[in-house]
Amino acid sequence: MTGPLVLIEPHAHRLGGHHQRTLVGLAEARPGSLVIAPHGIAPEMVPVLRETGARLAIAPAGRRAAVLLAAGRAAAGLSMAGQRIFRSRRWPSLVRRLPHQVTLVARCLTEASALRSARRLQPVADAVVILTASEALHGAAALLGGQPHLRFVHEQVTTEDTVVRWLGRFARHGEQQVIALVPTRAVGDQLAAFFPNLPALVAAFAVDDGRRLTDAERDGGRAAFDIPAPEAVVCLVGGWWPYKDIDTIDAAVTRLKEPLHLVVTGHPLDEQVLQRWRNLPGLRLHTVPGPVTDSVLRLVYAAADAALVARRFGVSKESGLVMDAVRLGVPLIVSDHDPALTSRLRGRPWARLFPAGDPVALADALHDVIRQPPELPGSETPALLGMRSVSEQADLLTRTFASLRMKEPRC
Repeated sequence: MTGPLVLIEPHAHRLGGHHQRTLVGLAEARPGSLVIAPHGIAPEMVPVLRETGARLAIAPAGRRAAVLLAAGRAAAGLSMAGQRIFRSRRWPSLVRRLPHQVTLVARCLTEASALRSARRLQPVADAVVILTASEALHGAAALLGGQPHLRFVHEQVTTEDTVVRWLGRFARHGEQQVIALVPTRAVGDQLAAFFPNLPALVAAFAVDDGRRLTDAERDGGRAAFDIPAPEAVVCLVGGWWPYKDIDTIDAAVTRLKEPLHLVVTGHPLDEQVLQRWRNLPGLRLHTVPGPVTDSVLRLVYAAADAALVARRFGVSKESGLVMDAVRLGVPLIVSDHDPALTSRLRGRPWARLFPAGDPVALADALHDVIRQPPELPGSETPALLGMRSVSEQADLLTRTFASLRMKEPRC
């Protein structure tokens, strides 16, 4: 199992995140793979991908692919306009949801265009996989794209309303030409509730590239932020999206009784909250505006005694931040928002858990790290969270795609 893969990443134009890291890792594991990025590739990513020997495709191949991509972009523009027009709460929920339904159609058309391009540019591949796929219209993407494929569905955010559900049912037989890969059992259960006939497999998305932080990088991280070696540092990585529990962090840092360095990077961030933190006497804040390159992100993690991950209870998608921390060898301070994740982390000497939404407990956890930094996770820890090496992930995709091809004829 050493042949090329077709890796479709609609988010390749966005810098940062474990989506890009997984893309690069898989391309490196299978030299000669085809990377299709319908919205382009971040300039910083291009030389990295070329070093892997991957072929890059940022334009549709063939007339059908071009038409589908043009239709997808038109639908995306319509969705953005609708979101601006109907964003007010005075509109009924059904009306406010309409633009998001159009987004599902736009993503389906874009995926179909990429699949058409894959069929033309790489007729024979060990696997065709959409690394960041839409949570709906799975069968329609396969039928319009004319290509059986695997698709990673990271979370179930927007469901199909009446019109889109009708479109989905019309193309439901196309679901047999797809296998969905979901990063957690909880996401799989959500997907199954809406698509009971869609074949699915639970498989962590993040991969272990074996590039743990070195002692030299840890020293360099401290030096980059001008932090003396004995002083305690916690990093807070990633954009402040609604599922992130910044309110609990905000309340916790005001309770600190001992000095702490907090390194924050991501996009978007709330400048008002950051300014409040700058004014706290015991907290020294270091901010790195995001998105950032992987080399800068490694510096942030390298400087930290622990990475802080706080989410609202019930968020059950894969945490790229948790995966990154254990992959790099950085201890964790994590909320117990996801029972499955909590069960894997409980009792680990390199992970400090606290009740989600409890600022007092979080402050206690921060004090523990200040007084005694936790031990570093070992090289075996990624496997404890279900992470595979890049070669193991590539082999999994190959085996899974082979089972799909034996089950269904090519479109």
